[in-house]
Amino acid sequence: MRKPPLSRLAKTAIGLEGLLALSALAGGALLMAGPHGEFIPLPMHLLEGSMFADYFFPGFILFAVLGLGSVAAACLAGKRHRLAPLAAGVVGLALLIWMGVEISIVGFSDNPPLQPTYIVLGVAIFWVGLAWQARQPRR
Repeated sequence: MRKPPLSRLAKTAIGLEGLLALSALAGGALLMAGPHGEFIPLPMHLLEGSMFADYFFPGFILFAVLGLGSVAAACLAGKRHRLAPLAAGVVGLALLIWMGVEISIVGFSDNPPLQPTYIVLGVAIFWVGLAWQARQPRR
């Protein structure tokens, strides 16, 4: 039996989750490999007053939660799993929480505009998940 084609929202979720997965896996891996700014030039003084001694643990969270979480959500969408819309919403919300915590620790910066870009990405993924969930048949 052939699977039905992916909906536009499913394709959008996969694309957005894939974009997040690539950047979170790469960024997280680089932060873990160079926790003192060796690969991503982040000043250590930004972590002063936080619970983090270096960027290893934030890199681990970025890699595991946002990177692997996005991969898992995209895989669910590709398999047309009934929980895929919920997974998309959770990934979007997780990214927004990540950005809120990041901004509370290191402050807001729009130069380069990474924080605003990822806030928009989080809102987009969350919105796609909500819209997709609203279009799912009730069981």
